[in-house]
Amino acid sequence: MSIVSCAATAAVPAAAPRFAGLRRVAGPAALNRDVEQPSAVTLQVSGRSNSRASRRCVATMAGTGRFVVGGNWKCNGNTASIQKLVQDLNAGEITADVEVICAPPMIYLPRVQSTLDRKYQLSAQNCWVGEGGAFTGEVAAEMLADNNIPWVILGHSERRALLGESDEFIGQKVAYAISKGLSVMACIGETLEERERGDTLNVCRRQLQAIVNCISPADWAKVVIAYEPVWAIGTGKVATPVEAQETHAGIRKYMAEAVSPAVASAVRIQYGGSVNAGNCEELARCEDIDGFLVGGASLDGAAFVTICNSARFNN
Repeated sequence: MSIVSCAATAAVPAAAPRFAGLRRVAGPAALNRDVEQPSAVTLQVSGRSNSRASRRCVATMAGTGRFVVGGNWKCNGNTASIQKLVQDLNAGEITADVEVICAPPMIYLPRVQSTLDRKYQLSAQNCWVGEGGAFTGEVAAEMLADNNIPWVILGHSERRALLGESDEFIGQKVAYAISKGLSVMACIGETLEERERGDTLNVCRRQLQAIVNCISPADWAKVVIAYEPVWAIGTGKVATPVEAQETHAGIRKYMAEAVSPAVASAVRIQYGGSVNAGNCEELARCEDIDGFLVGGASLDGAAFVTICNSARFNN
């Protein structure tokens, strides 16, 4: 077995980053401005007539990547329900400029691959940390690449909590998947207890540092960061746009410090955690939210298409 080894880097500073309120600026120059913002995070209002439709979240720095929506079907479905979902997705019209990725259960990947419209890309929900071998139940990154599956989700909180995957193990998995040509939606996020004690950004920084330790700056072009507050996954609870934007801005600032301003500007940061057709528009308006990783709502074709099309509000 070949497992990617990760070089140690400097420890992440414990102090939470300071936020500066900046509007969207194309390219890494957005990361170099230093405009002070009051400590209270507020919603900024543009000049549009509809105040609800025009609310924008205060930004530290804005991402410049294309909006990206992933649908994580998790361990759900059967032949009939998967067929119905694919039919509904195929019938849906994607009108926004958005990259869309669907992640069926592993056993249904070939069926979905043969029937899903090419406007959707495919992702696996997991892969092994190294090359194939005597690892019963696992699927190697080489196998996904060999079957033209371009994406994989790694580091999801359910695998961290239920299967004991550590930050370091996930960093190694991300590096190996990239080395075999896959793109990765790399999940990070805090539990309710960690949020309540004010550790949200510290947790995100720690989880990201394990990936930073394992991949090169150039490799981040193959990574989408999926911020998913664990307390909001499948619970119906959603971080407010202010809370989500604040955390995304902190993640982007960390990436500027830990990797480079150019990578921080280009890397896309998805929000995940009970995103649905009712709240996606307001969340999409936030400057540092570059997409969504959708769970339950991705099993409803019409709802998922609505979420994808909310990308038109991210401008």
